[in-house]
Amino acid sequence: MNFDNIKVNLQYFLPKHILTRAVGLLARAKLGKATTLAIEQFAKIYNINLEEMEGDISNYQTFNDFFARPLKYNARPIDAETNSVVFPSDGRISQFGNLKDTFQLQAKGHYFTTEALLGSSKDAEYFKNGSFMTVYLSPQDYHRVHIPLKGKLIKMSHIPGELFSVNPLYVRNIPELYSRNERVVCLFETEIGKVAVVLVGAAIVRSISTAWSGTVAPAKSCKPTINDYSKQKFVYDKGEEIGRFFMGSTVICLFEKDKIIFNDSLASEQKVKIGEKMAQYTVAKAKVAARKSKK
Repeated sequence: MNFDNIKVNLQYFLPKHILTRAVGLLARAKLGKATTLAIEQFAKIYNINLEEMEGDISNYQTFNDFFARPLKYNARPIDAETNSVVFPSDGRISQFGNLKDTFQLQAKGHYFTTEALLGSSKDAEYFKNGSFMTVYLSPQDYHRVHIPLKGKLIKMSHIPGELFSVNPLYVRNIPELYSRNERVVCLFETEIGKVAVVLVGAAIVRSISTAWSGTVAPAKSCKPTINDYSKQKFVYDKGEEIGRFFMGSTVICLFEKDKIIFNDSLASEQKVKIGEKMAQYTVAKAKVAARKSKK
């Protein structure tokens, strides 16, 4: 058994929830100069670009504040093309493409179902044979999540689960990892139909917050919770912030069938940033979807 196999097997036995809670306590602690020193070392180890963030390291009282740090104005310009769809986060492309019926590619040889990911067979039907984009955020990345195109929030689900690491090694070797981990599913109505943005938790990354409800995970309840926002007016422009992670994790976007065309230049492991164009849609398709949504 090689070292990678040992690390993968350990994921099944480590007390991930306990470790994550312990690290979470430290990440929320205000330890003054000790926190500043730790952040400085963390920034050096992961080669974080401090020039693009707002303020100075000394302005951040906790690790969590630094992990979810804001960027300077226009550090992430949003693609201005009318029909463009932009990346929801900084990071690297893990996988992207078309769903096979309701099956989504996790890694070579590994698939999981949209129903399992979203926790809803009804919502999964929207995306049958649709498109998906999975972006992995490493510890060095900007940790806020933005909407890929203008949309109205209609539903949010919090689904408790495992806390496997989402490092590429584990994604390649742990079956159905994304649909087993804790996650927050945000469903939007857009001019090209339904779009889902899924924030996947992971080991150490237990805290997930959204722009409309604050901290969602961890929650007091161990059962899935669903919030209906269809009668409220939570509308977000393309590239607007909708959520935050603390430490690295993964964002998965789902689109309905034949609504978007990915850029030809995209490739797995490609480094991407929020606001960069990842796909486009046609005006004709957008108008059809808009008419349907009004019925």
